[in-house]
Amino acid sequence: MTEKNHPLCVPEYENLITEARRPEEAFARLIEILKVLRRECPWDREQTHESLRVCMLEEAYEVVEAINTGNFENLEEELGDVFLQVLFHSSLAEEKKRFDLTDVINKECDKMIRRHPHVFLREEANSIDKALEKWENVKRREHGEASHTARLSAVPKALPALTRSFKIQARAAEVGFDWDDVACAFQKIDEEVSELKEAAESKQKEKIVEELGDLIFSAVNAARFLGVDPEEALNLTSEKFIKRFSEIEKAALASGKRLEEMSLEEMDVLWEYAKTLKND
Repeated sequence: MTEKNHPLCVPEYENLITEARRPEEAFARLIEILKVLRRECPWDREQTHESLRVCMLEEAYEVVEAINTGNFENLEEELGDVFLQVLFHSSLAEEKKRFDLTDVINKECDKMIRRHPHVFLREEANSIDKALEKWENVKRREHGEASHTARLSAVPKALPALTRSFKIQARAAEVGFDWDDVACAFQKIDEEVSELKEAAESKQKEKIVEELGDLIFSAVNAARFLGVDPEEALNLTSEKFIKRFSEIEKAALASGKRLEEMSLEEMDVLWEYAKTLKND
C-alpha cells in the first residue's frame, strides 16, 4: 500500500497516491498512472507492442504459477500485472489512433454475447457440451475458417509447442483424422524412436531435428488419447527431476563431496537412491 501524503511525492501526483475504494476509481487511477509513466518514465516512453510481447507472456505465466501453487496473495498481484499489460497495449494503440480501451472492452462484450446465444438470444443449451458446441460454431464463423486446414493453421504459433500440437491434433481428430485407439499411438512412438536413432547415426542435424519433432508429436498424441495435458505432465517430470537432483546433491555433501568432484557412476548410485525416496 502506498503511503498517503508521502513527503517525497510530487505535488501534482498526490491524488494518485491514495488507494481507490471502488472498482471504477481504481480503474481510473491505473489509467492515469500509466499516462504519467508514458510521459515521464524513460523506459515506459520507449515501449511498443513488440517490446512488450515477452512481458505479456511472462505475466500470464506468473498468473498460472500463482494458481498452481494456490498463492492467492501472489495471484492478486499477478492479475494486476496482466491488467496493466492490457491497458498498456490499449494505450499504445490509442496513441496511434488505431483503437482505445473502450473499443477493446466493447469488442469483448460483443463477442461474449455472440458466443453465448443460449444465454442472450433465447437459444437452448442444456449441457456444457452443447454450450461449447455453440461457442465453437460462432467462433469458426467469426474467424472465417472456411476449411479444416484453416482451423489447424489458426492455432496460435505463440502457444507452447506441446499445447499447440495438442490442439492441432484435437482439431484434426474432429473430422476423423485420428488413430483408432491409444495402442496405435504407442506403435507410432516406437516407430519414431527407431527413426530418431537412425537419424542420430547419420549425424544429419536437420534430419535429427525432424525426427525428434515427430517423436514428441507422437508422444503428445498418446497424451491426448490418455486424457493427459502434455504440458502438465512434462512440468511434473521436471519438478520430479529437480527434487531428485536435490537429494543427490544433499547426499553428496553429506559424504563430504561436491557433485563436480564425483564421477557419473557415483552420481548414478545416488540418483537410484533418490528414486526410492517418497517425496515425488
